[in-house]
Amino acid sequence: MSDERTARSTVGKVVVVTGGARGIGRAVASALVDAGSIVAIGDIDATTVFDTGKEIAATVALHLDVTDPASYAAFLAEVEKSCGPVDVLINNAGIMPVGRFTEESDEITRRILDINVYGVALGTKLVLPRMLARGRGHIVNMASMAGENPTPGMATYCASKQAVLSFTETMRLEHRGTGVRFSAVLPTFTRTEMIAGTRAPRALLADPADVAAAVAALIARPRRRVSVTRLAGVLAAFNKLTPRPLGEFMARRLGVHRSFIDVDRDARRAYDDRLSTD
Repeated sequence: MSDERTARSTVGKVVVVTGGARGIGRAVASALVDAGSIVAIGDIDATTVFDTGKEIAATVALHLDVTDPASYAAFLAEVEKSCGPVDVLINNAGIMPVGRFTEESDEITRRILDINVYGVALGTKLVLPRMLARGRGHIVNMASMAGENPTPGMATYCASKQAVLSFTETMRLEHRGTGVRFSAVLPTFTRTEMIAGTRAPRALLADPADVAAAVAALIARPRRRVSVTRLAGVLAAFNKLTPRPLGEFMARRLGVHRSFIDVDRDARRAYDDRLSTD
């Protein structure tokens, strides 16, 4: 799809992006502002989301805890007051602690599931009835290639993203014919602070701008799912068709099986420290 057509299809749409202060969320929100959408961003980091909102010219930029129904309801009320009814919800908020599962604290396990899974379900539950009443809308859930490709060092994260994929597909089937669309975006490892200190395979890396472009195109022409990058999607599809021992051998050769276990904690400290304070 051409950039011009994408822009025409996104102009004037009210789009909510959760986890919009940094990384993929910021890139998506910025791209949609540039494409003429009316964008509202929410994030647990109130200071950074406010600064980001000013920098990218978002219409609304507010604190949002996607695991708290009261916080989410208040955020949506302000969005509708300032922007109008939500046309597109992008459930992007997520966290990605890495390391061996036996070293993961119970607190971190719960936080991954609360943010990555419950946050998606909660946002959908709050926005969907209003979309159904209008007979139109689009919910875009940020999943991950990790949801289809189990990766050592990311056990709970992989489980959470697999849950997002299943949830999105179930919502799509449950609400077929209502005018509300459901899509999943599956980024590969993306150059954000989430992969700091890891050895993510260079051949499988994407830039936040790649994901943002894919989301904008998806809003313009809804599909059930899209992989970013295409190469990562092709490799994932190929892996499903190959015998499991061969697929695992290839992953080991690419270094994937050690990428998120042998982590440089000093390089990752800022991200890990923020997880413990947000």
